[in-house]
Amino acid sequence: MDCNININSLDARQIQISDFTYDLPDQRIAKHPLANRDLSKLLIYKNGLISESVFENLPSEIASGTTMVFNNTKVIQARLIFHKETGARIEIFCLEPLKPADYNLAFQACGSSSWKCIVGNARKWKSGVLKMPFYVEDKEYFLKAEKQEALEGAQEIFFSWNHPDLSFSEVLEQTGKIPIPPYLNRDTEATDLLRYQTVYSKYEGSVAAPTAGLHFTEDVFSHLEAKKINREELTLHVGAGTFKPVKSEQIGDHEMHTEHIQVTLESIQNIIKLSGQIIAVGTTSVRSLESLYWMGVKILTQKENPHLLGQWEAYQLPANYSRQESYQAICSYMQEKGLTLFNVATQIIIAPGYEFKVISGLVTNFHQPQSTLLLLISALVGDKWKEIYQYALDNDFRFLSYGDSSLLMRG
Repeated sequence: MDCNININSLDARQIQISDFTYDLPDQRIAKHPLANRDLSKLLIYKNGLISESVFENLPSEIASGTTMVFNNTKVIQARLIFHKETGARIEIFCLEPLKPADYNLAFQACGSSSWKCIVGNARKWKSGVLKMPFYVEDKEYFLKAEKQEALEGAQEIFFSWNHPDLSFSEVLEQTGKIPIPPYLNRDTEATDLLRYQTVYSKYEGSVAAPTAGLHFTEDVFSHLEAKKINREELTLHVGAGTFKPVKSEQIGDHEMHTEHIQVTLESIQNIIKLSGQIIAVGTTSVRSLESLYWMGVKILTQKENPHLLGQWEAYQLPANYSRQESYQAICSYMQEKGLTLFNVATQIIIAPGYEFKVISGLVTNFHQPQSTLLLLISALVGDKWKEIYQYALDNDFRFLSYGDSSLLMRG
């Protein structure tokens, strides 16, 4: 399938997910990280050719003047394990804040906070308050959880704690566990606290790591800087929906999860000025950069709610604006509103037939069969994804979150 098909010439909703599968043996899934982040293998796809290297050599594969865009979200210790007096184990997985709904305010909240959660073993928790002890300076305190409103596929949980000075962020550090991916089939270990986090993570909110960034080290950054490769950051908080399997036969019947993006006015202005190529680090950065383009188009065409991009809007909006025009519209909008931070939400699905408006390439790991992330890869490189993934399988690459990396360039 040609990755340069015009966005309006293909009805992506008719795509069959069965066309995007491959055999992934369990032994090819990396269950633990390598000892050194930047010694993972690196598959390179440029000019239609596949080769391989080691990740520490990534700077030598990228042209000077290129800008790399990183997602600086930070994974929170979102898994909370409570035990009822009967001994029943209840797991509460925090997805996103409800009251307050703003991530920053929710993490700064003292005393109480309400979250949208998934509850494991919910049949054992019909009612009542769950309590978990934690200790600060050898003094015992309690985190409590109470069921509130039932939500679609989730539950509102009201959390409260009796330490007057601890924020919810600090309480999670005392009580929670890092939510490593379910396909690792193991419990969270001490090393995950460090290694399931990028070295440049800043803003709390993700329940899954932007795993393409796990390979970067300060040495790699130093070599990128020496080669005059620019660096920009934005924030997309990765939700549990990133693991949501596609269960429908056609993509049009699959509902994409919503993820929240934050980008500064300064970053928008910097992206407007860029003349070189843009390489996204991770699929979350791709979704962010491309979603922002369409939000700029919504501003230019005076569509309602430029702070939200629906799943299929990118396939319906006019696509004749340049990246600079679209991002300038966001810049002007922010200046008119007195905003220094653009807070938006996206449900975008990037599938074959999508016309990329911002990125020229992508650094990413290897994704699960029949996943929306594999659809995104196919949108970027066309049917070559099959050859790329077969090469990785034939040459002992490690797959998924703790696996090896790839640099994939368009055209």
